[in-house]
Amino acid sequence: RTRALLQQLPPQDCDERYCPDLAEEERRQLRAFSARRRREALGQGLACPVPGPCHGCPCKKCGRRLNKGDPGISASRLGDQFWHPSCFSCHFCHQPLVDLIYFQQDGRIYCGRHHAELFRPRCASCDQLIFMEECIEAEGRRWHLEHFCCLECDVPLRGQRYVMKSGRPCCCGCFESLFAEPCQACGDPIGADSEEATHQGLHWHARAACFCCSLCQKPLRGQPLTSRHGRLFCSETCSLGWDASSTTSDSSDSAFASAPSPDS
Repeated sequence: RTRALLQQLPPQDCDERYCPDLAEEERRQLRAFSARRRREALGQGLACPVPGPCHGCPCKKCGRRLNKGDPGISASRLGDQFWHPSCFSCHFCHQPLVDLIYFQQDGRIYCGRHHAELFRPRCASCDQLIFMEECIEAEGRRWHLEHFCCLECDVPLRGQRYVMKSGRPCCCGCFESLFAEPCQACGDPIGADSEEATHQGLHWHARAACFCCSLCQKPLRGQPLTSRHGRLFCSETCSLGWDASSTTSDSSDSAFASAPSPDS
């Protein structure tokens, strides 16, 4: 319950004590924002049997009728509306509202987190609302200017090239040294500046020298291909040709290994 409350009602959305790095103007905006939400949108649902005058009324969420005496939830800010207890959930994340605490907007109920995000962006790094005039937007998420940093070395990435890793930005240097996949052909890491080709979970540089048929070296980018034992081929013919050459090589190696040495 405590974890759910912290998720649905982030304390940093309403109390500046949880946002120690805010400038004074941002603190002022947070106080005003929080006071307005409490005054205009905050409420707590009431669990009670459906009264007689509301017999047969539809659940606000699912539309199924509620009969007199059925367990229901009412929300005073939304008039004579009732919900099934299991239907009293956030319009955005669909999670049941802990302790029936809700925020209303345009006739819909939200948890505190997603109601706040109707009006202010949330920083993907610190999870605080952003009250600055400027922020960074990348990959559909937003950051405070000073929080858009490499996940490994913390170097600021504003105006710099980056790679997203697990939903967080990573500088090119850290990406290449820690996360870049090795090319199946040449063995070198596939850096942030390199085009990559993948097949069945394996990785290659997309250049012709690496992403090519293992037998005839025909470039395979944009071409049909087949694979066998982690090797790529442009056709079944080349695949069978590789198998034949491998078999011949294995037979020669075995014959050589079994031949007697001059000493014996």
